[in-house]
Amino acid sequence: MENHNNLSNLGELSVGYKYHNDFNNRPKITNNIEAFNIINEVFDKFRIGIQEQFVVVYLNQSNCVIGTMNLFSGNINSTVVDIKIIVTAGLKLMASAVLVGHNHPSNSLKPSKRDLELTQKLKSALEFMDMTLLDHIIVSPSGTYLSFIEQGQL
Repeated sequence: MENHNNLSNLGELSVGYKYHNDFNNRPKITNNIEAFNIINEVFDKFRIGIQEQFVVVYLNQSNCVIGTMNLFSGNINSTVVDIKIIVTAGLKLMASAVLVGHNHPSNSLKPSKRDLELTQKLKSALEFMDMTLLDHIIVSPSGTYLSFIEQGQL
């Protein structure tokens, strides 16, 4: 009979992050233009016009960036976003706020119904864990953007 109580052969999960500069040199988000600039830096520029990407920026209580992730990639007009992964990383970083963005390779900035639903669902999940969704930004390959906060959609 097998011993199912042996935990020594189970895998160990590790989530980490690397700081690339000291804390005093990290960007601070104080407006939507700065939020767009940070989000825009996280995208893979070689794929921004051909493949949808979803990026996440984690911030502390002072809205200083503590981590970024180009988290999900999809096809030309959609990507699957797993809210559990976004929230889990935020908890590990002890983030107070989250900023998200995705690109529309079509160059259209109009949020889809799915974009709006995802934003509300993510906002609720983050609030449950005492994190704030600061904004959801849609970026076009031409460098323009739409802020959900500016549009009153968040």
